[in-house]
Amino acid sequence: MFAVLLLLLTPLQDTHPRGAQAEYEEARLLFQRGYLEMSQQQADIGLRRFQSSDPKWAAKFQLLEAESMLFRGMYPDSLRLLTTYRPSSSDPEGAIRKLAIEAIDLTRQQQVLQARQELAQADSICKMSDYAVCGEVYRAHGILAVQEGEPSEARQLFLKTLAFARVHHDRFLEASASSNLGWVAIQVGYFDEALDWSRAAHRIAVELGSEDLTQISSGNLGWAFLQLGDRERALELFLEAKRSATRLGNVRDELTWIGTAGYVYRDTGDLTRATQSYRQAFELAKQIGSKDDIVDALEDLAQVSVDAGKMDEASAYIDQLTPMELAGGNHLSANVLLTQGMLAAARRQYQPAESLFHEVQDNPANPTTTRLGAGEQLALLFEAEGNAHAAEQMYKATLNAFDSAQAELKSEESKLPFVANAARIYDDYIHLLLQQGRSDEALAVADRSRARTLAQSLGVAAIKRTAGTAALDPRPIARKTGATLLFYWLGQRESCLWAITPAKIAFFPLPAESEILAKVDRYRKAVLDYENPLAAGNEDGQELYRLLVAPAAASIRSDARVMILADGALSQLNFETLLAPSSSAEGDGSSGHNRGLHYWIDDATLLSAPSLAMLAAAKPIQNTGRSLLLLGNPVSPSEDFPSLPFFGFEVTRIQKRFDPKNVAVFTSQQATPAAYLGSNPAHYSYIHFVAHAVSSRTDPLDSAIILSNTPANPDSYKLYARDIMQRPIDARLVTISACYGSGTRSYAGEGLVGLSWAFLRAGAHSVIGALWEVADDSSPRLMDALYQGIEEGQAPAAALRNAKLSLLHSNSRFATPFYWAPYQIYSSR
Repeated sequence: MFAVLLLLLTPLQDTHPRGAQAEYEEARLLFQRGYLEMSQQQADIGLRRFQSSDPKWAAKFQLLEAESMLFRGMYPDSLRLLTTYRPSSSDPEGAIRKLAIEAIDLTRQQQVLQARQELAQADSICKMSDYAVCGEVYRAHGILAVQEGEPSEARQLFLKTLAFARVHHDRFLEASASSNLGWVAIQVGYFDEALDWSRAAHRIAVELGSEDLTQISSGNLGWAFLQLGDRERALELFLEAKRSATRLGNVRDELTWIGTAGYVYRDTGDLTRATQSYRQAFELAKQIGSKDDIVDALEDLAQVSVDAGKMDEASAYIDQLTPMELAGGNHLSANVLLTQGMLAAARRQYQPAESLFHEVQDNPANPTTTRLGAGEQLALLFEAEGNAHAAEQMYKATLNAFDSAQAELKSEESKLPFVANAARIYDDYIHLLLQQGRSDEALAVADRSRARTLAQSLGVAAIKRTAGTAALDPRPIARKTGATLLFYWLGQRESCLWAITPAKIAFFPLPAESEILAKVDRYRKAVLDYENPLAAGNEDGQELYRLLVAPAAASIRSDARVMILADGALSQLNFETLLAPSSSAEGDGSSGHNRGLHYWIDDATLLSAPSLAMLAAAKPIQNTGRSLLLLGNPVSPSEDFPSLPFFGFEVTRIQKRFDPKNVAVFTSQQATPAAYLGSNPAHYSYIHFVAHAVSSRTDPLDSAIILSNTPANPDSYKLYARDIMQRPIDARLVTISACYGSGTRSYAGEGLVGLSWAFLRAGAHSVIGALWEVADDSSPRLMDALYQGIEEGQAPAAALRNAKLSLLHSNSRFATPFYWAPYQIYSSR
C-alpha cells in the first residue's frame, strides 16, 4: 500500500509540464481509487493549467473536481464550481455528467424540483445516443427517488444502473450501483438482500482498489447488521469505515459513520457517547453545508434528548429541523414522527402521541425496525394511560409483526441477531404481565423469544409460538426430562427465575440485569485466572448462588438433574462452579474446600437447554447403539495450531472404550473436514473431536474445528460451523474436546452460538463444548472418565459430572474450576 500511495502522490509533486490527457487520467485514477481530496486538488491544478491553452481538457478537469467534491459531500462547493462550466457542443457526455452531478448536489441539498429539471435535461440528451455516462444519470434518478421516499422506484433505477454498468463494462459504476441497492434493501427491510448487495459492492471495490467505495460498502454492511440486531458487529464496521473516510478526506462519509456509531451507543444505553457522536456529525455536516446530513444529525440529537429526559432540548431540535425537512414539498421522516410522538408522550399529550405512532406503524414504506419501535411506543403509551388490555394487545400485534419480518429472512446469519430487535419489546411485555401478577404467562412470553432459529431449523416451528400466553404448560416438560427446570430472564428493570417441577411452577423476582452481570463478569474472571474460588470463599460465587439458585433450592432434590435455561450472558456462566452453603458447618477439607461451602456440582447434575418449546417437542432417541466417529490428532496446518502430545493419548483412550467393529477413526493426515462431511455422520451415535478450535465472535458461524488439510488445498483444514449445521446427524452425543467449543458470542434468545450450537442445529441430542480454553493435560483425563461412565451405562450428563468430580476431588491442581469446569453439556431433547 505504501508503494501505491507514493505512485499516486507523484502527480501532485511533479512540476514538469505533461499532456492534459495524462494528467487527467492520473487525477481520474486518484478519484476511482478513493483519494478524493487528492483528486480534487489535482483536478483543480489541471483546470487552472489548461484553462487558456486547452479549454476542452480544462472542462474535463472542472467536472472531475466537482465530482470529487460531490463524493466528499461538499455539495454547495460542487454546485458553485459548476456554475462556470460551459460544455462544448461537441461534448454531449460532458453536459450529461454535469447535469447528473448537479442533480445529486441539489438532491442532497433537498432542492428536489431543481434536481428533477436537471435530470430531465440529461434524459433528453441520453435519448439521442447510448452514451457511457448515461449510467450516472440513472444512478442520480435513484438517489432522487430515495430522497423522495420511493424505495421501490429507487431499487428499479439502481437495477437499471447496474445493468447499464455491466453492458458498458464500467466496474466502478457497478460497485456504486450494488452499494446503492444494498442501502435501499436496508430501507425496505430486505436484510438478506442488503448483505448480498453490500458484499458484492465490497468485493468489486477491493478488486478495483477503490478505497472510498470499499469504506462505503463496509459501512453499509454495518447498517445491515445493525438492522438485524447485531450491534457489536455493526459498530466494528462503522468505526472501520469512519477511520477510512477520515484518512481519505471524505467528510460526508466520515460524519455518516460517526452518526451511525451513535445509533449503536444509543441502543446499548450509552447516551453520553451517542450524544457526542451526533454532535460531531452535526458539526461536520455544517462544515460541508450538507442540509441532508444536518437534518439527520438534528433528528438523532432530538431522539437522544428524549431518551435522556431533556424535553426542551428535543423540542428545540425538532423545531430547527422541521422546516428544513419540509422544504421542497417533502414529508417528515418516520424518525421525526416517532421522535415527536415520544416527546408528546413524555409530556402526557397522549392523543397526539398515539396518532403519530400509528402514522409511523401503519406506513409499510417505513423501515421494519422503525415500525416495530412505533408499536413498542404505543404499548408503553397505553400502559401510561392505565389501559393494560390495550397495551397487551399492542405488544402481541408488534411481536406478530416481528415474527413476520423474521420469517422473511432466509439465512441463519440474518436470523440469529434479528431477535435483538424485539428484546426490549419482550422485556416490556413481560414487565407488564408481572405487574399484573401473571408470572406463568410471562414465562410463556419469555420462552417464545428463545432458540427461535434453532427451533425452526429442527422443525419445532410446528409448535405454534404465537403471542398468546396460555399455550405452554411447562410442568409436563419437567416430568418428561426428569429434571427441575430453572428458567431465567434478564430484564432492564427486573429479572426473573422460574423453577419448574412436575408438580408446580415457582416464580422468583431477581435484580436487574446490570447488577447480575457485574457479578458474573467478576466471577468468570476469577475462574479464568486459575483461582480457587472455594478456597478463597469468593463473594461473587456465593452471591450468584444466593441470587440464582438458592430461591429455588426447595424445588431441587439432592443429586437431581437440573436443566438451566439461561438468558444472555448467563449462558457464559458455568453454574456448577457457584459456591453453595454446606448442610453442616463442617466442610470436608478436600481440594482446599472452604469450611461451610462447596461447589454446586457436588449437589446436582446440570445440563443446559435452549427453550421449553424445544424440550416439549423432543422425540425419543432413535440411534441407541454405541458406534463412534472419532476425528483427532490432526497434522498441524500451521504454527498457530501446533500438534500436542496429549491429542494422540486422548484418541487412543477413547477408542478403547468402544467395540472396534463400531468405530471409525480418522487421525493424522486423514483427519480432514472432508473426512467428517463424507463419513455419513448421521450413522453414528457418538461423535468426538480431539483438535484445536477457533471461535469467531464477529461471525460465530465462522467458528471452526482445526483439522488436517488436503495436499491439493492447503487452506482446507477448517471444519466450519456453517458446514456442520448443513450435514444432518442423529448422534446421542457430540463432544468437542477443544477450546471455546461452546462459542464466545451470545445472541438474544439463542444463547451462545458456535460449534455446539451448530451440532444441535444439525440434529445432535446433546453436545459437550467448552466455555473457555481447555488444558491439554487435564482434558484427556476428563474425557477418558466420561467415556468410562458411558461404557458403564451412565447417561452423558451424569458421566460428565462424575468425570468432573474425579478432577475436583483429586487433591491436585486439576481441582480448580479452570480445569474441570470449561466443558458444559447442551441438550435440545
